[in-house]
Amino acid sequence: MNSSDFASHQMRRMAAVLFLLLAVMGLSRAVEAQTEIDITGGRIDPLPIAIAPFLAGGGAEESGSTISGVITNNLGRSGYFAPLDPATFIEQIASFEQMPSFASWRQIEAKALVTGQVFLDGGKMRVEFRLWDVNTQQQLAAQQFTTSPKNARRIGHMISDIIYKAMTGIDGYFDTRVVFVSESGPKDQRVKRLAIMDQDGFNVRPLSDGKDLVLTPRFSPSTNEITYMSFGNGEPRVYLMNIDTRQREIVGEFPNMSFAPRFSPDGQRVIMSLQEGGNSNIFELDLRSRSLRQLTNVAAINTAPSYSPDGSQIAFESDRGGTQQIYVMSADGSNQNRISFGQGRYSTPVWSPDGAYIAFTKQGGGKFAIGVMKPDGSGERILTEGFHNEGPTWAPNSRVLMFFRDTQGENGGPQLWSVDITGYNEQRVPVEGFGSDPAWSPKLN
Repeated sequence: MNSSDFASHQMRRMAAVLFLLLAVMGLSRAVEAQTEIDITGGRIDPLPIAIAPFLAGGGAEESGSTISGVITNNLGRSGYFAPLDPATFIEQIASFEQMPSFASWRQIEAKALVTGQVFLDGGKMRVEFRLWDVNTQQQLAAQQFTTSPKNARRIGHMISDIIYKAMTGIDGYFDTRVVFVSESGPKDQRVKRLAIMDQDGFNVRPLSDGKDLVLTPRFSPSTNEITYMSFGNGEPRVYLMNIDTRQREIVGEFPNMSFAPRFSPDGQRVIMSLQEGGNSNIFELDLRSRSLRQLTNVAAINTAPSYSPDGSQIAFESDRGGTQQIYVMSADGSNQNRISFGQGRYSTPVWSPDGAYIAFTKQGGGKFAIGVMKPDGSGERILTEGFHNEGPTWAPNSRVLMFFRDTQGENGGPQLWSVDITGYNEQRVPVEGFGSDPAWSPKLN
C-alpha cells in the first residue's frame, strides 16, 4: 500500500461514524397553545404547515419565490413538518397586514401558517414574515430583514431557523454550510476537490483545483476557516485554509505523515495524528506558539481525535487492545479509558455539539453501523447500517447528522446523506456527482 492509499485508508477509518442519538420523546413548545409535534417509537409525526407564496413588490417576484421555496424545502426535509401543497389553499393571501382567514386554513388541516412579503427598493431587498398558530390564531414569530437581493436563499434559511425554533423549542440548523470532498471522474481515477455548499446541497463552490488529494476537512469555530489533510507535492500534510480568501498554510512541518486534524472548541489549537513507523499517536498543536504536545504514547494506531464541546476531554480511536475501539482521555492526555465494549470494531468518534453523545462507526458482519453512546460508554444505540457508511458530522443543534454512503458497482461512489437523531427521515443530500467527508459549520448568524 503506498503512502497515498495508506493515508486515505486511515482517514476513511477515522471518518466512518454515523450518529445515533437517543430518540427525542416530544419536542418542547414555544407557546402553551402550540400544536404538537410528536415523536413516538422513534418516528416523527410531522406538523402540517402552510407556507403561503410571499407577496412581492418592486420586481421582487423571483426573490419572493426563492425565499418561500427554501423555507418549504428546509422544513419538509427536517421531517418535523409536512408543508401543504399550495394547490389546496382556499385563501390566497392578498395583504400581508390583513389577518388570515384561519377557518380556511383549518379546513385544509393546516396547524401553522407562514405569510410574507418582499420588496425591492434602491438595490435593497426588504423581507418580512409572520408565523401563525392556526388553531389559536396567535402570532408565534415575526421578523424583518433588509439585505441584498443576492442573499434571498440565505434569508430563506434564516426564516426557517426562526420557524423551527418557535415550533420545536430547539435551535435551527438551516443557516449553515457544509465543507466536503467533491469527487468526480472514473472510479479508478477519481479527482477529489475541496468544496463548500449550503446545508441543503445548493450553492456548491470549489475550494481547491483537484491537483492534490484532499481528505477530512473540518470547520473552525469561526465558520470561515477549515483544517484538512492534503498530499501536496506527494507529502501528506495538515493545512489551514481561509474559505473566503482561499489562502492556506501548512499547520506544521513534521518528519512523518500527519492526518485526522480537528480544531479545539476555542479555535486556538489543532489536534491530529502523526505517524511514527507503523504506529500513530495524537498530538496537539498550539496555533499561536506553534508548540507541539504529545498526548498519547502507545505502540498502536491512535487516531481520529475529537474534542468535547468544553475542550476538557478528547475522544479517539485506538487498536491498542487488538481491535479498533473508542477511548476518552482528559485534554492533557491523562486518564485514557476505553468506553466501547460491544461486539465489532468501533471507530471515528465524534462528540456532539451539546456534549451529550459520541457518535461512532461500528463495523462487523460486513456492515457499517452508525450509532451513538454517552461519553461514559453507556446507552449505545444504532441509527442505521449498510454496506459502507462513513464520515459523520453533527448539525450545530445536535439533532441532524450528515454522512456519506458508498454505492457498489462500476459506476458507484460516495454520496452525501442526512438522518434525524431518531434514525428517522434518512435521505440523500441533493449534490450533483459524488461527495465524501462532510463537515458541518456552526450557525452563520
